[in-house]
Amino acid sequence: MADHSTNGFFYFLVAMVLVSMAAIFSNALSTTFYDKACPEALPTIKKVVADAVNREGRMGGSLLRLHFHDCFVNGCDGSVLLDSTSTIDGEKTALANNNSIRGFEVVDKIKSEVDRVCGAQVVSCADILAVAAHDSVVQLGGQTWNVELGRRDSTTASRTDADNALPAPFMDLPALKTNFENAGLDETDLVALSGGHAIGLSQCSKFKDRIYNDSNIDASFAATLKSTYPFSGGDTRLSPLDPTPTKFDTRYFRNLVKQRGLLHSDQALFNGVSTDALVRKYSTNAGAFAADFGKSMVKMGRNKPLEGNSGQIRLNCRRIN
Repeated sequence: MADHSTNGFFYFLVAMVLVSMAAIFSNALSTTFYDKACPEALPTIKKVVADAVNREGRMGGSLLRLHFHDCFVNGCDGSVLLDSTSTIDGEKTALANNNSIRGFEVVDKIKSEVDRVCGAQVVSCADILAVAAHDSVVQLGGQTWNVELGRRDSTTASRTDADNALPAPFMDLPALKTNFENAGLDETDLVALSGGHAIGLSQCSKFKDRIYNDSNIDASFAATLKSTYPFSGGDTRLSPLDPTPTKFDTRYFRNLVKQRGLLHSDQALFNGVSTDALVRKYSTNAGAFAADFGKSMVKMGRNKPLEGNSGQIRLNCRRIN
């Protein structure tokens, strides 16, 4: 005879797991969300991003990073854009963001232009970040993916949550895996999304300890960096994250195989660990990397968005209405 109480408890657990998963990921976002409300929205974002990246190639990496740092802190809700006020302890001054994240002026320009062509505040700042990240990657030679839209903007932010949630450049693989798992992402997502370091620059303070103290680093690579970045001082000097910082390619992964990852957390992905095989695969298979990167970007973009009547559509991305 079946134990109905046991079966009932099992189904209850399954239901709770499904509810928890639904709370983490959205399946209500749509690639056609603005097609009727404002068909000119996406072409307008694309043009502003293209102009910004053409003026300064570094901006592509900066806009991609804004979307990352938004989604990792309480979901993709535009909270990273909010300035601090008497009631909001903004995320811009979090350890991983302070004097580091940038591109806010480009987001402001996008918001202004989109609202103008739409004739109303239709497009959220959170969606602007998602589209700008995509357009930046494509502008710098990466492959496209289908960006899901329909997020709304948060009415608060948290520097403390950002300090706890954002990955640090000093992390080893176990800490990185936990960090990504907290954002609903797995090991494949970790490696694929780390490939975002194919574009952009890093401050010396983020990699100085690696070039002077790590043992899993190519000696000539370390020596070259030491000649430019002294042990003392120069913390804000910039270095490319890979040899082609304005081209979205697989050089980042090829560097890891050669023990030439700039950040400790980069090289942690190829260090006799479970992610070695995937790093090696991406280093020789650009198509596999592009496909997985796109899938992981969509997955990350589904992390706890505000939808329906939750949140708001900000008039200004830097402050709540």
